[in-house]
Amino acid sequence: MEPISIALIAAATTFTTGALLHEIQSNLIYPTKHRNENRHQIAPLFAEDGIPFCETTLTTKDNVKIRTYVCKPRVEKEAKKRPTVLILPGNRGNTGYHSKAVSKFYHELKCNVVLPSYRGYDRSEGRPTEPGIKTDAQTFLDYIKRHNVLKNTKLIVYGRSLGGAVAIDLVSKNEDKIDALIIENTFVSIPKLYSQDYYLYPLFSAFFTQTWSSEWTIGEIKTTPILFLSSGADRIVPQEHMKSLYELSKTTGIKKWMEFPNGKHRDTFHQPGFFEAIQEFLSKALAKK
Repeated sequence: MEPISIALIAAATTFTTGALLHEIQSNLIYPTKHRNENRHQIAPLFAEDGIPFCETTLTTKDNVKIRTYVCKPRVEKEAKKRPTVLILPGNRGNTGYHSKAVSKFYHELKCNVVLPSYRGYDRSEGRPTEPGIKTDAQTFLDYIKRHNVLKNTKLIVYGRSLGGAVAIDLVSKNEDKIDALIIENTFVSIPKLYSQDYYLYPLFSAFFTQTWSSEWTIGEIKTTPILFLSSGADRIVPQEHMKSLYELSKTTGIKKWMEFPNGKHRDTFHQPGFFEAIQEFLSKALAKK
């Protein structure tokens, strides 16, 4: 066989393998079967809970239509008195899984709430990727800062699991626009997380493009107050990841660690003292801004 043919076959094989592994990685990080489950549940839940809301469609700079819910009092004067929390969800489920958190933030912590759907989730267009979701997060932030009411409020970014990585990246690029950061059960990076569960993962890491390297990004946050909410019994994202992020954080703002020994990955907000810890943190963090 001619050398050129061998080279072409090798290149084609490498390309095909890379494409296949990219698809496998995407399905691991953004599992399709969980992205659109119960996609229409949350609006009735808001209505039942007495939360005023509207659903808005935004267009990203790469021309993808993404959707978000905005929950705020109908009386503009009341909404302007509240801080606003941007909730950045994890990789599984959809907005319907966050209805209880929205209720707590809205009714008890007296926050306006923005609950978005990344591309490929719920009724947002496109397919999720790391660059795409980062673009989505910036689009949601820009929308808040243009909103005739929300732009005048203190802004908290709250991310759990994958959403914590999204939040860390967003805050690192927009510290002048954000007043506080809350992260819950977040990993240092995808490669370090998945290498624990998939022993062959390191062998193919060169083909993987979704890294979400928060271990580097969190050090770029200089002054924003950060609350770290960590579950001691989390078997999906071991607590060592959150401890590492806490140690790597260099913010000169308030830096608070809150541990829930019996909490698992998805039930932290059910743990005693969870929302009280958030309330205490915000009362101090927002007062200093």
